[in-house]
Amino acid sequence: METLDFLATGFSVALAPMNLALVLIGCFVGTLIGSLPGIGPINGVAILLPLAYAMGFPPESALILLAGVYYGAEYGGRISSILLNVPGDAGAIMTTLDGYPLSQKGEGGRALALSAVASFIGSMGALILIVLFAPLLSELALKFGPSEFVWLMAFAFTCLATMVGSRPLKTTVGVVIGLLLATIGVDSGTGVLRFTMDIPNFYDGVDFLVVVIGMFAISEVLILLENWLKNDMKLTPVGKSFVSMSDLIAVKWVVLRSTLIGFVIGVLPGTGASIGSAVAYGTEKRFAEGNGDQFGKGDIRGLAAPEAANNASAAGSMLPMLTLGIPGSGTTAILLGALLMFNITPGPLLFEQQPEIAWGLIASMFVGNIALLVMNLPLVGMFVRLLSIKQSYLVPIIVMLTFIGIYSIHGDSFDLYFMVLLGVFAFILRKLDFSLAPVILGLVLGKVLEENLRRALSISGGEWGILFNGPISISLAVATLVAAIGPVIYKALKPKH
Repeated sequence: METLDFLATGFSVALAPMNLALVLIGCFVGTLIGSLPGIGPINGVAILLPLAYAMGFPPESALILLAGVYYGAEYGGRISSILLNVPGDAGAIMTTLDGYPLSQKGEGGRALALSAVASFIGSMGALILIVLFAPLLSELALKFGPSEFVWLMAFAFTCLATMVGSRPLKTTVGVVIGLLLATIGVDSGTGVLRFTMDIPNFYDGVDFLVVVIGMFAISEVLILLENWLKNDMKLTPVGKSFVSMSDLIAVKWVVLRSTLIGFVIGVLPGTGASIGSAVAYGTEKRFAEGNGDQFGKGDIRGLAAPEAANNASAAGSMLPMLTLGIPGSGTTAILLGALLMFNITPGPLLFEQQPEIAWGLIASMFVGNIALLVMNLPLVGMFVRLLSIKQSYLVPIIVMLTFIGIYSIHGDSFDLYFMVLLGVFAFILRKLDFSLAPVILGLVLGKVLEENLRRALSISGGEWGILFNGPISISLAVATLVAAIGPVIYKALKPKH
């Protein structure tokens, strides 16, 4: 009952006229930011943070605005993923695998509507779980050390190996390319330069945005230009722009499972939506094997799973930030900075001493998710009409957005050259039938894997046995082993007809 009283207090804060307006503004701006290729929630929140501070808002109002941008951008990230095959952020990469094939079949409206509903259920489910199980899950997350994170990454990579189904070798090669990109820069442990080719711009490693925009947006532009030269610019038919009850029934368990997966992974400090959506996609692919599996070709289960998971992760990542002061993702790291800017110390005492901030933020997320669903379903038709833009207009728009976005990061023309180089490389990979998602996820997860493996070995003095030092790490190791060899054993034992 005490929790419900605190939640009621939170709603009184969230529904105050100014805070309600800020929720709606944040959600709308966040959706627009998320739909722009490569901008994503982390940049959107970072750009608006100084503005929220300068406007002199109370701390709870500023946080409500920034959080609205955060989960609004998580919603918006699916739009460019489905319509352009360019993920708005890392968490939306999995959405491209089945969302874009659906739009190519003329079912872009159906894909957008279904993904909006899956995102809504994922977010709301995670928020309910935050209210119900916050103390228990935050206690579990505290038990995760470097060894547990190493196995979590290994489990995610094992799931990745099945993403492209019939092409596991090419998927593995893609992961290795991503891991190699992740190693570029100065070794944080020894200070040794790795694969920098004496180019100073590589000393700090490769920028994630440069890689993701180069590999997805530039290669997509080259594909569009190729079709243009071939006069093969077919206008994609729009199709119906609503989600049917049969679609919802078909994905109901997928969405619920993915919501739970996304939330649990989101709660773990330092993970985030990219891992949640990857694990959820891999899990659903395994569940679907032999059951009309069309993953990678426009399967609505492959669309609903990452969308529910990445939004659940976004909501779940708020939990360690508020209760422990540990960011659950890159974007919540910026929100943590916002709390500190307002002289608020996050931690267990925050819920008791300043409930209007902690519970006001949680209540505003309930309000914001309803607002996002109301905004997104009627606007599905408008987003689908993007498909009718001629490619001769679309190419310059994408090029302009990518060049402006990348140059605005550091103001360095080297990033533009590197982006184009990566785009040409990704274009060649796509022509050879490689998927780009494993490359990007290898880059994202590789850094987390290396950091935690290095930390674990430092603690143990180089003893690899530390990776099996507790029930959680052993359980994750067993899950990784089962995920790796389970399908092989199943296929071998499966009766042949």
